[in-house]
Amino acid sequence: MARHRGTFKPEHPEPYEVSRSQIQSFLKCPACFWMNRVKGIKFPGMPGFLLNTATDTLLKKDFDVYRELQQPHPFMERHGLGHLVPFKHDDFELWTKSLQLGLRASYEPADFIIGGGLDDVWHNRDTNEIHIVDYKSTAGKRNEEGTALNPISLFGTYKEAYKNQMDMYQWILKQQGFNVSNTGYFVYVNGDQHFQDGMLEMDADAANMKFDVQLIEYEGNSDWVEQSILDVKACLDSPDCPDHADAGFGPKGDKQCEYAELFDRMQEHNL
Repeated sequence: MARHRGTFKPEHPEPYEVSRSQIQSFLKCPACFWMNRVKGIKFPGMPGFLLNTATDTLLKKDFDVYRELQQPHPFMERHGLGHLVPFKHDDFELWTKSLQLGLRASYEPADFIIGGGLDDVWHNRDTNEIHIVDYKSTAGKRNEEGTALNPISLFGTYKEAYKNQMDMYQWILKQQGFNVSNTGYFVYVNGDQHFQDGMLEMDADAANMKFDVQLIEYEGNSDWVEQSILDVKACLDSPDCPDHADAGFGPKGDKQCEYAELFDRMQEHNL
């Protein structure tokens, strides 16, 4: 039986596959989500951030060495986490494949499969819990005001999606029966573009870029997840497009909503 994904088809017999990023899209603007998933309208997308993908791959290689050894990485030990080791599980590689919704859980009340792809999982040998770990990378000035994910932190309010992502992955693994800690970790690498003289090597066609690395602890809360899934289901079942999101994510504050508003006007004039 063909998988049910992409445009929502109420008559399809298979559960509808909803990615973590699609739920975030719904939270950002239900109208744009409905237009994309129900009507199949394609909005212009952002280009991929290949440097971010590269840092994710390299960080995973770092921790994979200690996953095989079942020992804490020295980075973990430096941050007082010597009781944790990278989690070793038969399905771990599958969980990292986001395009396949490798990490997934069924949610029968909505007839959905909820999924995504995570970066890492660490195992607490003292409590036998597992901790979700997410790699993040950027290149900017470091904020010294704190490392907690709050409005004045390194991430700032505009990256609430990072928290939601962690909450979702904690929820999915809890649905699978794992003993998941609410404490998750962000391994945050920040490209140093302010204090280096340059990056080109003098005697080779090669370049190096240094990164400042921080470990940010986050206390997750997935209480909102199931109601949001039900809200997504109600949105998909609705024959009418919801209103666009409020100011800040509406037509004046979000490019996708601007495109949606333009599309609506073109439809009105049969363009």
